[in-house]
Amino acid sequence: MIKKVGIIFLLFIIIAIVMMVTEDKNEYKESIDTETTKEDKLPEAESLVSLVFELAEKGQIKDAPFVVGETTIQEVHELWGKPDKKSELSTATYEDFLTKNATIGHLSDMVIDVRSSSPSIQQIHLKDIEIVKGEADAMRSYQDADVDQMILVYEVSSVYQLKWVLPKPTDLEPNPVVDHISVTMEVQEANQEENTTLDNMSLEEKIGQMIFAGVKGTSFSEETKQLISTDKIGGIIFYKNNIKNVNETITLLNTIKEESKNEKFPLFLGVDQEGGRISRLPGLNQLPTNQEIGEKNNATLSYNIGSHLGEEMKAYGFNLDFAPVLDVNSNPKNPVIGDRSFGTKADIVSELGIQTMKGIQSQHVISVVKHFPGHGDTSVDSHLELPIIQKNLADLQKLELIPFKDAIEDGADVIMIAHILLPKIDPNFPSSMSHKIISDILRGQLQFDGVVMTDDMTMKAILGNYDIAKASVEAVKAGNDIVLIAHDYANVKKAIDAIVDAVNSGEISEKRVNESVYRILSLKEKYKLTNEKVKEANILKLNEEIEKLSGK
Repeated sequence: MIKKVGIIFLLFIIIAIVMMVTEDKNEYKESIDTETTKEDKLPEAESLVSLVFELAEKGQIKDAPFVVGETTIQEVHELWGKPDKKSELSTATYEDFLTKNATIGHLSDMVIDVRSSSPSIQQIHLKDIEIVKGEADAMRSYQDADVDQMILVYEVSSVYQLKWVLPKPTDLEPNPVVDHISVTMEVQEANQEENTTLDNMSLEEKIGQMIFAGVKGTSFSEETKQLISTDKIGGIIFYKNNIKNVNETITLLNTIKEESKNEKFPLFLGVDQEGGRISRLPGLNQLPTNQEIGEKNNATLSYNIGSHLGEEMKAYGFNLDFAPVLDVNSNPKNPVIGDRSFGTKADIVSELGIQTMKGIQSQHVISVVKHFPGHGDTSVDSHLELPIIQKNLADLQKLELIPFKDAIEDGADVIMIAHILLPKIDPNFPSSMSHKIISDILRGQLQFDGVVMTDDMTMKAILGNYDIAKASVEAVKAGNDIVLIAHDYANVKKAIDAIVDAVNSGEISEKRVNESVYRILSLKEKYKLTNEKVKEANILKLNEEIEKLSGK
């Protein structure tokens, strides 16, 4: 009996051992299978990311047989046919090819940006990119009503950038999937002649181009000569006290052009000629206000008035008009915008403002749209003090930013930045000195790569709170290409010296300065600015046209 029990007990032990070994084998197999699955997936993703980087170094992108900087848009059309959508931006023309999951950006027929949202790209996650290449060289953001994205920028070569665009990580999704990628080349790299020009400029010459200065009096002075020939400024703004009669104004501008003809680059010669009550040019009848145009809501009339403004500018010898106003006049107590706005509705301001802008541009005169990110809801005048607006980005996107976003898509060349404080976006600096507003929102989110300039830095909104030297440095650091200093030569000198010192000390990089100067010189080249003099203005004809436009 004992022997029988022992045998049974031994069988139980054997069975238990077999079960334990089998379970260990199964666990081991599951572990191996899991690890194998992980290894199979991870190298596949890593391999795809590596391939994207390898192609980007050559200016290429997966699933698109083109080379950035070498392929022409005609070659794209020959292979892919006509695009499904076309957008004219200030930086380039972008064409969408929906069946190819691609967008092609081109400038002067040369492809400078290729984007892909192919299914294979959209299988890559944030962690896959970080495992292969680590931290990005730069990180940007883009947000609108539909998306909240991050942009990882990698400098893959001296010529090309690779950008990964994907949703921002959240607690629910810490490892988001890629939306699309983009291989681009710096525009300045696409234009070797422009690079050579920058290389041949001194730091002082570059910073001079970034200054738009005011002058005193109605005649050419030694101070004006100093600004042109010694300080080598990029442009001059004129006010009513500079241009009191027609012949005197033409003589002043011709003398300035004569002085400028020995310089490397012609000057921007600008004035606030908006129509309505903000009309600086002497001898002319007054055009309707933007508010009156808005009440008629006539896009053709708005374009024709813009075209006439351009004619007025050329007749006197100017090449840049600080117009139109794209502020939505949402605050009836606004002391500075009022009837300068096309109205209280963003869509009307957008449509009519853009038509005026295009009308000005049609006369080969530069249009400066203003005052970003929107001066329409202020209750104080920035000439006298710093306005404060308690709005966040979502608020601005619903109203104030709409006309500017539309203008950018329709080819705005220059945007002027207002002096307003938006503490919910940037509690430390007014918009004209705010990196968040200029570099993050205007450049990053709205993708504007044209010329950005400040409003007059000698307004009390700035000088009542900051030293002109510090304010000018902060304005450049924020992303402005041009610092406008309309009054007092001493202020201009302080600004120039401060920016030079900031570059020499490393506070501002010379690359940052080069980016601005490239944009400025590109704009001057685009409009073929010259020092050609004006003989006389046909005031009678201009006034007759004004009467017709006014319906009189």
